[in-house]
This record gives sequence, C-alpha cells and structure tokens, in this order.
Amino acid sequence: MYIIGVSCFYHESAACLIRDGKVVAASAEERFSRKKHDSGFPKLAIDFCLEVAGIKIEDVDYVVYYEKPFWKFDRILQSTLASWPQAPRLFAKAMVTWLSDKLWVRSIIADELKIDRRKILFVPHHISHAASAFYPSGFDKAAVLTFDGVGEWTTTTYGVGNGNDLQILSEIKFPHSLGLLYSVFTAFLGFEVNDGEYKVMGMAPYGQPKYLDKVRKLVKVYPDGSYFFDMSYFTYQRSGEKAYSRKLVQLFGKPRPRDLHFFTKTSGYPDYFGDKPKNYEELCELNQKYADIAASIQAFTEEMVLKLANFVYEKTKMENLCIAGGVGLNSVANGVLLRKSPFKRIFVQPAAGDDGASMGAAFYVYHAILGKKRVYAQDNCYFGASFTDEQIETFLNSKKIKYKKINSEDALTTFLGGEIASGKVVGFFHGRAEWGPRALGARSIIADPRREEMKDIINTKIKFREPYRPFAPVVMAEKASDYFELGKLDHKYLTNFMLAVFPVKAAKQKIVPAITHVDGSGRLQIITEKQNARYYNIIKKFAKKTGVHVLMNTSFNLKGEPIVNSPANAFSTFLKSGLDILALERYIVLKQDVQHLAGEK
Repeated sequence: MYIIGVSCFYHESAACLIRDGKVVAASAEERFSRKKHDSGFPKLAIDFCLEVAGIKIEDVDYVVYYEKPFWKFDRILQSTLASWPQAPRLFAKAMVTWLSDKLWVRSIIADELKIDRRKILFVPHHISHAASAFYPSGFDKAAVLTFDGVGEWTTTTYGVGNGNDLQILSEIKFPHSLGLLYSVFTAFLGFEVNDGEYKVMGMAPYGQPKYLDKVRKLVKVYPDGSYFFDMSYFTYQRSGEKAYSRKLVQLFGKPRPRDLHFFTKTSGYPDYFGDKPKNYEELCELNQKYADIAASIQAFTEEMVLKLANFVYEKTKMENLCIAGGVGLNSVANGVLLRKSPFKRIFVQPAAGDDGASMGAAFYVYHAILGKKRVYAQDNCYFGASFTDEQIETFLNSKKIKYKKINSEDALTTFLGGEIASGKVVGFFHGRAEWGPRALGARSIIADPRREEMKDIINTKIKFREPYRPFAPVVMAEKASDYFELGKLDHKYLTNFMLAVFPVKAAKQKIVPAITHVDGSGRLQIITEKQNARYYNIIKKFAKKTGVHVLMNTSFNLKGEPIVNSPANAFSTFLKSGLDILALERYIVLKQDVQHLAGEK
C-alpha cells in the first residue's frame, strides 16, 4: 500500500511517501524549487517520491493533506472579523487568498496530480504533528507533546500513543501560542519570522535572562503548564504585518533595527563588517541588551516546555516522550528536557515543522485509520535525493570541470580526513539528502574543530552569515562521552539527529573551540558507522592524524538559500563560496582547478 502525505500553503511545503508502513522517500519542496521555505504545492517533491518508488500516481492508494482547510478557514474568518475596525484591509486580503485558492485543497490536489478525489484525505494539523513523532519513534507507548505557531486553531497539545492508537487529550488554542511568542521576539530582535528563530537561539548565550520577569508579564501560566496571553501586548491576531503592540515596546524598549550588525564584547567584531564604528562601545551595550532579551525569551521557553512536560508525565507516568511542531526544533530546550524532566527517552521528529507533518498525516491514516501494524522505527533521515556516479560525471563533464575520481573508499576517506586536518574546508555531498533542516553528513560543510578561526572563516567567507552563529559537532559514537557531558542519559533519539544541545567537557573546550559555543555547549550529532559509513570514517581518519574524534559540521548552503540538493547546486555553492574542496560522492574538485569558471556564473 502506498500513501503520500502532503503539506503546503503556509511554509515548508513537503511530501512523504510510505509503502506498507515504511518511509520510501521524503523531501521539502524547497530542495527542488530552490525557493527557501517554499510554500507552494509540492509537485516536484511528489514527483521525486514517485520516482524513487518506481510508481505512478495511479498506484497510490491515498494522498493525505496535513490539516483541515475548512477548520483553518474558520479561524482566519473569525480572527479577521474580530480585527474590525483596527485592521479593515485584513479581512479582504484574507478572503481573496482563501476563497480563491487555499480553501479548495481537494480540488487543487486532484487537478495537480490527476488523482481520483475519493483518494484524498485530511488529518488535523496537530494530529499530523503528533503522528510524525509517535509512529516513527519505535516506542510502543509514549506521551506526546506538540507545539508550534498555530495549526487550524490549535497551538499546543498533549496526548498519548499506544500501539496504533493516538489520542490528543488536551489542547491550547490560538491566539495563545508558545511558537508565536517566540516569533514575536524573533521579529522584535530584527529577524524574519519562520526563518530567524534559530538566530535568536544562537544570540541568547551572549546574554543573560535579565528580562525574564518582563516576559512573564505577557503570559499567565497555570499549574498544569497551560497558559493565557495578555493580548494587549500583541497584534499578530489582527495584523499580517506587525506582531507586537506599542505596549510591548514600552515594556522592552525600541526593537532592534534589521540593518544593525549584531556584536557584543564577547562575540567579536568580524572584518567583513568593515571598520569599527566610532560609537562601538555604545553599540556593544545596545546589542548586549538585545542579547539579554534573546536570553530571556529562550529561558522562558525552556521553563514552559519543562513545565508542560512535567505535567504530562504526572498525567501519563510514561517513560517515553515524543515531540513535534516547530518548537521541537529548539535544541537547547530539548537538552534541558532530557536532563531535567522525568522522561527517560525523548524522540523529536527531525522534520519537526510543517514539512514533517506530511509524514505524520500519511502514518496516521495507515495506522490509526486503516489499523495497519507498526513495522517502522526511524533511525536516520536520509530520505531525499541521491545521484549516481554516471549522473555526477555527466554533470562535471558537461561543465568542463576538472576532477579526480577516487574509487577506493579507504583512499577517499583518508584523503578527506587528511585535507581537513591540514585546514581545508570541504563541501561534502554523499548519498540521499537529509529530511528536515539539519545537515547530518549527506549535504554538509565539514572542517577542523581544533582551529578557532574556522568559525569566522566559515561564517564570513563561506556561508556569508552572522558571526555569532554556532557550529555543530559530529563525533564518533564510541568517543562521544570523552568530549561531551552526556551522563547516563538515553540520548540517542536526539543525538542521532542533532536535536539537542549538550555541554562540551571543560577539558575539551580548548581542544575543539570551533564547535564550542560561547556558553560552552554544542548542538551534537553522534554518528555510527552503520548510520553513515563514509562520514564516520572521515572522522576516524581525521582522528588518526590529529587525535581528535570530532568534526565541525554545518549545512551545505549559502545564507538565504536552501541546503544543496543536486550536484549542480553543490558546485554552484562551491564556486560562490570560500570552500576549498568539493566532494561529490567519489569525485573531488579543487577550488584552484575551477576558479577560472567563477566569472561565468
């Protein structure tokens, strides 16, 4: 039986194909369209899934949409009507969008895919999220938490999964939303909502939660972890452009200008910002305030997530917790949960946002509706596109790109490990692309973590992004506890997918400074040879030369672009950036051999 899950028309459009209860293929549309956070109908992703399975759309039993459009329309309709007369244009704008397009999802799917309308099903948004975490977790029984901006009406839920059964037991509804609260502060701190939340998380360690009491003024919190916002501080419920009111500005001060470079005395001032401004000290002080605000909303989020989890544990007494929804990508909060909550094991869907809800919608129909037995546990997320040697060689030859092919796996990993040890930065392209936002050794940039200067090199000359942004460590499984404070925690459900932050051991912080964030932590991926043999063996060969069993890893993309998907994407990024080596599977391209092509791009 084939089922396709689909998410689209808000952000992170995606498709996932399952066959007899196992994932065959899954990808966000942005990987193919090259439009970051593409929200359009995921036709390219669906075509990819069908191609991987070797089937046609007629072979698909069901196409499942990740939410209920009419429920969502009800919320949009009531919210926009309630905004009158403060936002008179909002209603008209919303109705044009919804009545002309977004409401008629069944017709759009049927027309786009040429599929029988009776095969198209719908699953509520937060049930899709819950299913995306519980069914692939491998847990027979688990408590489930979901939290994001908003689905149809719902923003936060808790429930229980038991075998095939998945029940939502309680929920919090719009406009009260942890995800939207974090997004309000994302906008206040000068970043793009639904894109810059991780920048706030990266900024937070440069500050102290000095404004935590002020954040608490915005939200009434109840003993069970539920919460209620004082909506006089917010405008997102009645505005498509502005997230917060003058009252919030009066409480926290002026919002951070988008064009203000972020730097503090601890972050450093990178060369590419230009000469230091005359009022450098004054700007350091101003930015420190914004860092303190970031630290405060991050601390509040951790506090709330932990409170919710503790309540859910008291209600369910289960050892396992499954999490999905965009807040599930807050890796700092996930680490806090594992260390401080009563749950022994925590599984977060690696594609915790709306992209992953496409997977959940498909699994929910297969298990909860059709009653099919669970046969799948997600231990990796290499579900995306891959390319054969023939395809890569054809591309390289068509562009007259000089390359060297290394056929021996041992020779290839020895070469790459040695080059990284000598200070080279590698664009690493191997196997099927990752599902979700984390680069996990399929489309990664990898470098030497011993060199502190690597942070600035990659941020400013390769990724062209903010200098305070942290980098992730990837470590061999058998050496992880030598470098990171893991205790006796059952962390694999998080560290398989780089979904939690852990402290770097004090004695190792000077050994691997490039992956140690300002607060002494790292967002950790632990890798085994079984999961990704080539990636693992590059670390092993690097360790043989250096004695260090860790590499520095970041996603293979430039600022503002999706992670690379194809050889053409990878080469374009390689050419535009300061990368030294491109490893397209076994094909090695050196920067000095292709610099003459840069003018043609």
